[in-house]
Amino acid sequence: MIDFTQLDAKALAKVIDFSILPKQTTETEIREGCAVTRRYGFAAFYSSSAYWVPVVRDELSGIDNVEIGTGIAFPFGGVPAAVKGFEVEDAVRRGCTAVDMVMNIGALKSGDRAAVADELRVFKQAAADAVTKCILEVCYLTDEEIATASKLVAEAGIDFVKTSSGQFDGPSLDQFLVMRDAVRDAPVRLKVAGVKFPRPQNALVFLRAGADRIGTRAGPEIVDALPTLRGIGLIPD
Repeated sequence: MIDFTQLDAKALAKVIDFSILPKQTTETEIREGCAVTRRYGFAAFYSSSAYWVPVVRDELSGIDNVEIGTGIAFPFGGVPAAVKGFEVEDAVRRGCTAVDMVMNIGALKSGDRAAVADELRVFKQAAADAVTKCILEVCYLTDEEIATASKLVAEAGIDFVKTSSGQFDGPSLDQFLVMRDAVRDAPVRLKVAGVKFPRPQNALVFLRAGADRIGTRAGPEIVDALPTLRGIGLIPD
């Protein structure tokens, strides 16, 4: 849990996974995103696939405390577990230190919990030492399904359960709270993506509600808003 009385720009940046995910992203934009990551000191930099990972690894060389991340089966999540496993292994081999896999929520909504548990097992095994984060896409789930999915992620030993890919509707606060409460007694951490406008204020709300990470392209906007948020009393002095 974040100590908001000690929150400064550096500490805030360290709970943000900065991402550049549009399908039309160019190498120049990836390199610029890495430069922004260096400047702000974000916890991670994410591209949408492992294709860009060698570029990211080169740009972020010499920084020990930043995750190089990518999406797996991104953003739909419907591919078989074996394909996800191969994609994870390839991403790690290319240099990823964090992997965010999209859950097969079609299987979940069909009641096939065994299939979901199996892909989570494959995910964890294929990731080896990389940080694992599983995306639920809560905008398509009922509260019961959010709770069930979150518990399956925790039971599989995944490091983070994540609300959304950021490519569809983002989470409501109520949906995040269902996810949070479902794993309250588990060691799994909580990541929110798809934070809606105005992003600085809404990101702060999710952090105060218990989020451990915010995944967003608006990382600079959120960090730069810190003095304003403190000035109007949303963050204690």
